[in-house]
Amino acid sequence: MIGSISQPSHRAPKVGVVMGVANQHSIATGIAKVLSGQGADLAFSYLPDTTGKMLTRVKKALTGIPSKLIAPCDVGDDESIAQFFSEVHKTYGTIDFLVHSIAFASIDDLRKSTIETSRSGFLKAMEISVYSFLACTHKASQLMSSGGSVITLTYYGGEKVVPGYNVMGVAKSALDSAVRYASYELGSKGIRVNGLSSGAIKTLASSAVGASKMIKHVSDITPLPQPLNQQNVGEVAAFLISDAASSITGEILHVDGGYHVMGYYSKS
Repeated sequence: MIGSISQPSHRAPKVGVVMGVANQHSIATGIAKVLSGQGADLAFSYLPDTTGKMLTRVKKALTGIPSKLIAPCDVGDDESIAQFFSEVHKTYGTIDFLVHSIAFASIDDLRKSTIETSRSGFLKAMEISVYSFLACTHKASQLMSSGGSVITLTYYGGEKVVPGYNVMGVAKSALDSAVRYASYELGSKGIRVNGLSSGAIKTLASSAVGASKMIKHVSDITPLPQPLNQQNVGEVAAFLISDAASSITGEILHVDGGYHVMGYYSKS
């Protein structure tokens, strides 16, 4: 099957890390379901907390997806990142891909206009949404050989103004640039780096920036009006990870039904 991440019968399944599963509605969860369904061997991270609720939530989201490793990783802490990828190395030796689906901005800062973003909120949004991608890509690439693939999740609000997206739009713009620079720097190792720009999908995280109103707006404008879901994004992720995409790197690939091509729209 074109886009499949399955290996030829004489080779083991591709092995990869998925970071960012938070609940059953996460885009990362949809990607994991598609990748697992195509034969990938997946390791997962979760944000550690003192109550253990996050691990319970992630395990529930991953019901039916086998995994040898579900380990804590606080991407705001270098030691935690190093420890997580050390566990990946101990469990798998080498990996073939990384899916980074992590972003954060405080609700207080998202509700402010961009120019009113607090200094601490701006730094935290950039640290978790952008620096974590660079730091995790660095660690993951050390476990990859030629043919490896890295994917991060971005959004159109980093390219054009999306009212309400505010400081997260600035962070996504920086993330898009980070994809391009990482693709150049890892290209000599044969490792590809791409971004998936998903259209409006209802998740718990997107609810904070008014996803319901955006989904209605997009359905009125986009060339392909059928609603997007997590599986749609997962299928494109599987393609980018597969050998069928071996010449694609540095791209921000839109999975949005064509919304990003529109400039003006009239129902008449």
